[in-house]
Amino acid sequence: MPYASPMSTLYDRPAPRDRTREDIYQLIRGSQNLTRSTLVELTGLSSSTVGHAVAKLLADGRIAESQARAKGPGSGSGRPATILNAVSTGSPTGAIDFGHSHIRVALGDDMGNVVDEVTVRLNVDRMSGEGIELACEHLEQLRSAHGTGQLSSVVAGIPGPVDVVTGLVCSPTILSSWVGLAPARELAKRLGVPVLAENDALLGAYGELHRGAGRHHQDFVYVKASHGVGAGLVIKGQTYKGATGLAGEIGHTALAGRSELCRCGNRGCLEAVISMQSIREQIAHTHPHLDPSQISPATLDDPITARILNEAGRTLGKVLADLCNLLNPTALIIGGELGASGPALIDGVRASVNRFAQPATAAAIEVMPAALGRRAELVGALQLAGNLARP
Repeated sequence: MPYASPMSTLYDRPAPRDRTREDIYQLIRGSQNLTRSTLVELTGLSSSTVGHAVAKLLADGRIAESQARAKGPGSGSGRPATILNAVSTGSPTGAIDFGHSHIRVALGDDMGNVVDEVTVRLNVDRMSGEGIELACEHLEQLRSAHGTGQLSSVVAGIPGPVDVVTGLVCSPTILSSWVGLAPARELAKRLGVPVLAENDALLGAYGELHRGAGRHHQDFVYVKASHGVGAGLVIKGQTYKGATGLAGEIGHTALAGRSELCRCGNRGCLEAVISMQSIREQIAHTHPHLDPSQISPATLDDPITARILNEAGRTLGKVLADLCNLLNPTALIIGGELGASGPALIDGVRASVNRFAQPATAAAIEVMPAALGRRAELVGALQLAGNLARP
């Protein structure tokens, strides 16, 4: 059983016509009831190019078309456009999202849709073996409960850098008990199916690209801001992992004038300053009547919490402004628990990007929370698992 196939066919560069067809197919898969004219609008391609790609996908049986629902009287004349949807093969898939303090497990189909899911709390950083066993147990329980057959593919998100060549977790300072482990190999051994392990922020970017706020952007940065901070990069509609799979490790960017001790051993790292632990400590200090273990920024609505989150957003935004100057994206999508905390943090990110990015660069950027919220990584893992399950 292969331990961690890099699935290079997903990232290879096919012939231009094949690549165009696959791009159009992915748009159809990631949405529902698209028309040819909508595809022309979304892709910027000519009607004839879209028409040829759609015709080939129909001939191959990968998509199907049906009549759109008729409009009511007085809504216009002419034949209603046909709508396009991807065809499911019925292959069951699995997804695992290892967070720093939780595990989410989902059973899905080959269209990237969630059939069922479960979340459990665990100190994933320190309990790698227990985490892997628990994830496999819950995935098997979901499969058994729904009476599905053998899974065709499984994708797992890891909250740290995974070397694309070796499949090993390669940073002892980020995931102390995982260093030297090949998560895909360990999961495949237990599940008996091929497993692909990816960095969780990359999967969050993949989820937003196909099912969330990134659907109308070809170049964007997804940031998972939670117990750690990491980025997933999308360039020309494709996720970008870097030479060895370590692109997007922004959490350990050193901030001038900050002295907070980071788990990597340095001081003043971005995630040491704005992680969920740091934010909770600040809120607990300013809200002594609250139980620190129960603090959730998303549920608090007061000026002090808003100020703390806005300042965190400004700190994050200053780092992202440099990244924007380098990559020139059209969107910054903020996910994780902090991305879901409300407008104060997003407003802070936007303020710093407007202040520190080049004016022309900043003017082209939308700053927004992840449309999929805290589930972006799980959705991205299922979407990728569905792609792997299909011929």
